[in-house]
Amino acid sequence: MAEAAIFPAKVRDRAGKGAARAVRREGLVPGVIYGDGKDPQTISIDPRLIMKQLQIGALFNTIYTIDVEGGKKEKALPRDVQFHPVSDAPLHIDFMRLKKGSKINVNIPVHFINEDKCPGIEDGGVLTVQRDEVELLCPVEDIPHEVICDLTGYEIGATIRISMVQLPEGTEPVIQDRDFVVASIADPVISEAVDEDEEDADAVDGEEEEGEGDSEEESEE
Repeated sequence: MAEAAIFPAKVRDRAGKGAARAVRREGLVPGVIYGDGKDPQTISIDPRLIMKQLQIGALFNTIYTIDVEGGKKEKALPRDVQFHPVSDAPLHIDFMRLKKGSKINVNIPVHFINEDKCPGIEDGGVLTVQRDEVELLCPVEDIPHEVICDLTGYEIGATIRISMVQLPEGTEPVIQDRDFVVASIADPVISEAVDEDEEDADAVDGEEEEGEGDSEEESEE
């Protein structure tokens, strides 16, 4: 389980859009801690802490200790961040309290290893990733930082399904009704043909859009 440094936070006495805007004017991000049968706690956090964790890909699968001013500390997992549509700056963050002994759905990044031991890639095949993260049901005390997918031994044409991936102990896929594909080793010829088809389709779409634009201009004139 990844457990990061403490997140210092200030208490917000007021909730609502007006109060949230006031927090942002101070250069902070409004947030809330909820769950575990307790009252929600409105807080504000330094946006640099959020962005740093987002950049290293750890925010949504890391348990943080929220150090609320006044000495109160809460262990919580980030569940949602709202972003500005233009600047991508964080506008609001939700944390969920974790109840000991419970389980939670978490999206865990997939890390592929041993490409140099994959005959398919050595022979020119292309690793095609269908899922760069998988949603797992995890114990709150032991949320994994990543899922390791070992490519050792896979030939061109191989399809790697979730049942073929060694999941962290105590976890299981949230999707149980099918053995979904995580990745495949594609034939380079087929991969190139697919890329060319996509490029041709994009070109046709572009020509159609230009034609539509011309007809609109003519009608306006």
